[in-house]
Amino acid sequence: MTITITAFEHSPDGGRGLARDTRVRWALEEVGQPYKVRLVTFKALKEPAHRALHPFGQIPTYEEGNLALFETGGIVMHIAERHAGLLPHHANARARAITWMFAALNTVEMPIVELSTVMLLERDKPWYQERLPLVEARVRDCLGQLATRLGDAEWLDGPFSAGDLMMVSVLLRSRSSGILDEYPNLAAYVARGEARPAYKRAFAAQLAVNAGT
Repeated sequence: MTITITAFEHSPDGGRGLARDTRVRWALEEVGQPYKVRLVTFKALKEPAHRALHPFGQIPTYEEGNLALFETGGIVMHIAERHAGLLPHHANARARAITWMFAALNTVEMPIVELSTVMLLERDKPWYQERLPLVEARVRDCLGQLATRLGDAEWLDGPFSAGDLMMVSVLLRSRSSGILDEYPNLAAYVARGEARPAYKRAFAAQLAVNAGT
């Protein structure tokens, strides 16, 4: 059955790989599954046809036969469970990889997204100068703990897994703030993720859409 995902017709990030469809593209590339992409406008996100797939009117969505999924964590989890390459075979290692997926989305991404929101949307607010250091401190606290846990390891828990895919995707969002560079082992970890052939293919596909090629 053909896999179809949705992505922005014109991504707000201009194709820099920060839109969440890149995570799904990367997962599919890692497991060697072909897929099609249906591009949607911001207007279409709020229309009933798309809301039937994603009740919150966002991207990406995933369709395969009569299965429709939304939320990148759930989609990547489905891909990882259906195809070899993203989850370890040993039950305990598999459980730990899944735990890292949740950690990326629930613990690490939340302060990073909050910082992005402050920097992009609140610069003209009277509270900006006081709020920014507080949000930056939360990001540094989170990344500092993650950096300690990673140490000099290549990946979070043994071989590359879906946990690393999600964590690298989340950490990429912190790069523009400059905070990621304060943790050399995390910056190197992200670079290793970007160097994977599957990531390069996913990034190139997303960039091509926004470059109009």
